[in-house]
Amino acid sequence: MEVIEHNGRIISIIHRDADWKKGLDFITPNDLFVQVGTWWYDKGKKLASHIHKDFDRPGGRTMESVYVRRGAMKVILYTEARERFHEYELHEGDMAVFAYGGHGYEILRDDTQIIESKNGPFVDVETDKVKFKG
Repeated sequence: MEVIEHNGRIISIIHRDADWKKGLDFITPNDLFVQVGTWWYDKGKKLASHIHKDFDRPGGRTMESVYVRRGAMKVILYTEARERFHEYELHEGDMAVFAYGGHGYEILRDDTQIIESKNGPFVDVETDKVKFKG
């Protein structure tokens, strides 16, 4: 697993297919709004049934994660000042979490399939994003 930071803030966490660990493995720190973890259990493992309680959580920023189901993509990272500062590729089985700064994507293979998840609710693009030329 690789954590990319800028000015003391997490910009991206990269979890490669080879980074999987048996059991429950949360890859994000507890203080990030988005919480991402992996499960790796054997047959017969039972997880406790549960309901999530209503609880006010501060979430002033959208954070997201992407998982490459098939294909490959390039990720370009930007500082909060929109300065390009890092890039990497994700391949089948890789996942990345984005907390602060900015990011852009380039699909590298035909038929690439990505799963994206982020905190909501989604209002609209104008409220949630600032688009810029990368």
